[in-house]
Formats: sequence, C-alpha cells, structure tokens
Amino acid sequence: MTRDPYTYVTVSIDSDGASRVGVSFYTPGLRVSAGVLDSGRPFLDICSKTADVSISTTGAGAVTSTDLAIARQIFNVAASYLADCERLHHQHSGGSSPAISPGGAAAA
Repeated sequence: MTRDPYTYVTVSIDSDGASRVGVSFYTPGLRVSAGVLDSGRPFLDICSKTADVSISTTGAGAVTSTDLAIARQIFNVAASYLADCERLHHQHSGGSSPAISPGGAAAA
C-alpha cells in the first residue's frame, strides 16, 4: 500500500503527568539546516510545511562532552540512513544510478 506524504505529530501525557512529543516526517518536502546562533550555540533543524524539530546543545554555556556524544550519534545514524537510502535506490533503479557521496557528488 502506498501512502501520500505526511508529517505526523503526537503529544501524549502519561498518568504521572510526564509529557512526550513525537514527530514523524514521511515527506520529500523536508528542509534540513545547521549552524551556530549569534549566542554561539550550534543547532540542527529539520522542518516540513507542518512541523519543525530543532536540536541544540544541553545548555546556554559551553558545548559539553555529552553534547559531542549526541552530535556523533546523530551523525552516525544519519550516515546509516543515507547508506540505506542509497542501497535501496540503487536496487529499485536497476543499478543504473551512480552512488551519491555525502557531499552530494556522484561517486566515480
């Protein structure tokens, strides 16, 4: 079954009062950006027409070793996602498309 693209946002509150927000992007209309705010705080944004997710460091002060560990996890998981997308695209296209490197250039 093929579904139309969508962004799915849920908010739930547990019986103990703890809340949880879930955001799922299933759309080609994503914008991804990263940078450093004027305050010196790095950020990563993933946005669609209907929802935004912003990730930043744990506090307003210096970047911590925990911040670095989280950034490395994001990087490694994103690299795995890219590899899976490239592999599946290659399989579905009959192997005729060149692999795309992380920088966006076709691999030789």
